[in-house]
Amino acid sequence: MSTKRERDDAREKRIEEIMAKIDKLGVQLVSEIDKGENPHLEIPIRGSSNVFFDEKAKKIVLGDKVVQRHMFNVAHARSFMQTLLVASYVKKDLLANNLTATIRDLYYAKKHTIKGTKEDTIDEQSESNAAIVDFEVALGTFRERLHLRAEPKGRMAGDLTVVDHVRDKTDKIDLSKMGSGGWAVPSIVEQIDFEDLDAEYVLVAEKNAIFDRLNEDLYWEKNKCILMTTAGQAARGARRLLQRFSSELKLPIYCLTDSDPYGWYIYSTMKYGSMALAHESDRLGCPEMKFLGMSASDIEHYDLSSVTIKAKEIDIKRAKEIRGYDWFKAKEWQREIDLFLEKKVKAEIQALSSKSLQYISKTYLPDKIGAKDFLP
Repeated sequence: MSTKRERDDAREKRIEEIMAKIDKLGVQLVSEIDKGENPHLEIPIRGSSNVFFDEKAKKIVLGDKVVQRHMFNVAHARSFMQTLLVASYVKKDLLANNLTATIRDLYYAKKHTIKGTKEDTIDEQSESNAAIVDFEVALGTFRERLHLRAEPKGRMAGDLTVVDHVRDKTDKIDLSKMGSGGWAVPSIVEQIDFEDLDAEYVLVAEKNAIFDRLNEDLYWEKNKCILMTTAGQAARGARRLLQRFSSELKLPIYCLTDSDPYGWYIYSTMKYGSMALAHESDRLGCPEMKFLGMSASDIEHYDLSSVTIKAKEIDIKRAKEIRGYDWFKAKEWQREIDLFLEKKVKAEIQALSSKSLQYISKTYLPDKIGAKDFLP
């Protein structure tokens, strides 16, 4: 584990590097103005035309295409302004003071009516969120390095101590003693170290309810694992932590979602990365992750047909979409999606409670893991 001085020096160096990049961008814009040119920002395109699947590396990656956004262009002016508002806030309010803020804080800090007009700088938070991503990819960095964070999302429990270096103090948190609620996964996890690990794998569940069930059953203690819930689509903090468990602690990661195309896609974003954050796949992707369940085959194998839910048209449409994604081309996944499209039913993980309340912890999970019944 690094010393406090080493951590402080590394943090100061990172801040200096980001501030230098922002200054370089500012110098470029001022130079263009002085020359009578139209100031512009060069931003990598994040759409599907510039995102592809690297099969060898098992990750979704961003291509080389960029778009130029000009200040004096009616179509670009608003997003250009919003990106510079983000740059100003990050440098002057956050990095210069070594403070962090939520993306909601930024929205309110930079939302105001432009003098002499009736127009606001930002209408909805979705606009400032997009500007943040534009800014991070333009600088070639990531949001956490800009000292911006989202609301915490996700919980954990297990036989592990996390060492959280918070500014001028260090907190040691024993995840085996967090009670029924578990430990809340923070948005920024780079400052965390690990101690006293006694676990053989990580089990990550899509749903809070499954975490609560397994935590109450002390599944993590009886089966020597780290238990996590992402509470739906996994936030960056949870994805980064999973990636660190895999790359640093060399723990296998098993994923548990509902048996439907939305749950399967949540799994894929944790494993391969996502199209929206393709520039972050190296940090957030977990290529060695395995899908434990629930699969479409599980419905028949565990005799759950009486507790399924009829798939809606939107579910069927989504299944057809993910079937066409390159990262779902493995024959095992094609077979599962085809079975879903044939049967047109989905199932929640909680459907296992129709057997018994503790069926998931006493039978389903031990059977699946023992048999290595995974999907790639």
